[in-house]
Amino acid sequence: MMRRGGSERPHPLWNLLFLLWTLLNCGWGGSAQGPGEWTPWGSWSRCSSSCGQGLSVRSRRCIRFSREELCWGDTHEYRLCQLPDCPPGARPFRDLQCALYNGHPVLGLQKTYQWVPFYGAPNQCDLNCLAMGHAFYHSFGRVLDGTPCSGGSQGLCVAGRCLSAGCDGLMGSDAREDHCGRCGGANDSCLFVQRVFRDTGAFTGYWNVTLIPEGARHIYAAHRSRNHLALIEGDGRSVLNGNWEVSPPGTYEAAGTRVVYTRASGLEETLRAAGPTSQDLILQVLLQEPNPGIEFEFWLPRERYGPFQEQAQALGLSLRQVLPLVVESQSPEPHEAPEAPAAFPTQAPNSTPDPCPPCPDTRGRAHRLLHYCGSDFVFRARVLGHLRQTQETRYEVRVQLVYKNRSPLQALEYVWAPGRCPCPPMALHREYLLAAQRLISPDGTQDRLLLPHAGYARPWSPAEDSRARLAARHCPV
Repeated sequence: MMRRGGSERPHPLWNLLFLLWTLLNCGWGGSAQGPGEWTPWGSWSRCSSSCGQGLSVRSRRCIRFSREELCWGDTHEYRLCQLPDCPPGARPFRDLQCALYNGHPVLGLQKTYQWVPFYGAPNQCDLNCLAMGHAFYHSFGRVLDGTPCSGGSQGLCVAGRCLSAGCDGLMGSDAREDHCGRCGGANDSCLFVQRVFRDTGAFTGYWNVTLIPEGARHIYAAHRSRNHLALIEGDGRSVLNGNWEVSPPGTYEAAGTRVVYTRASGLEETLRAAGPTSQDLILQVLLQEPNPGIEFEFWLPRERYGPFQEQAQALGLSLRQVLPLVVESQSPEPHEAPEAPAAFPTQAPNSTPDPCPPCPDTRGRAHRLLHYCGSDFVFRARVLGHLRQTQETRYEVRVQLVYKNRSPLQALEYVWAPGRCPCPPMALHREYLLAAQRLISPDGTQDRLLLPHAGYARPWSPAEDSRARLAARHCPV
């Protein structure tokens, strides 16, 4: 029957047939519908060992219908368990497994042997045992799960494979700690501190390089010179190269971590520590010759970076003092004049005080932003000459590149710094990145570029160029 309007009403039976066809092809009568489902993991088993390292295992089951695929993943999961060290003289696990076959015939022969582990076979997770007094070994199948892969190895055998644990404790896991100490992290919870200490030092003696705060990780310091790195704990206890005594290369315990100290024949000296440190450390240098530069780096939790900046600046001002070789310039009594050992050949300091004391520590991002944003001029320049006067020092510079200027700069400019010992000092014929202010006298007769005391004058480098351009983005408009 035709509906008004010319369309035909579908027969109800057609709808039923279409539904049955869909179910048969997409459900009951189709191919496999994907994997089954896992049951929840069971509880962890007891550790396979009574001491040292062992394994704990848990399992799960795959629930699936007859046409479904197997579940994706493993039915068993293995976790490293760490127990107290085995007592001295305890028999290794592999030795015990080989000993189980002592006095039993093998290879269908009636002759018996005494067996000990053999580590020269290809598969280290097979129970390869050497017949004592004979030149052959026999493989008795796989070792038990939890057996060390080889003597001194960190890996354990699991189902015939040698696996190592990830930082999550699971065997065969790829999870690794990031530089911040977080398992599977992305280094986003800590900051990387990397600097070069370039102070030349006005005296022979101990100078502070940096504070290494509590919680620091992946610590590294290195230099090439006759100078010596020294390390002291926050309570003043010397760890290495303190009290004018040279420490031998080796491993030292400090602040809850192991410090590996090396010194090569080519005067290269390094210091490494994994961390984290349990208390503050202070890295120093014992200067015997001009400092060519000391590279240091470490990773620090974000919440500790601000306090580190404040403490480092305070220590730089208060502790950057010479440890004198003599107490008085007059002839002192022997017990009043501690002398440096022969291993530290130094010259006694001049009886007249050094005319230029050490400058304050002005490194760091906060200092760079302060001077970049607060200065009238930021530019790269080469020092052509300098003139020391009674109350100020005048530098003649050639401007190479301008980053920021409130008025035009000439190709040749004078930069003035207060005092005969400006801080920071600038050497002849070297290029610097300068942050200067414009100073106009009240009567308008003098118009100068002023480099403030403890201002910003850093040796120019591509890295310093990048830091300057980055700082420009953070200045308030």
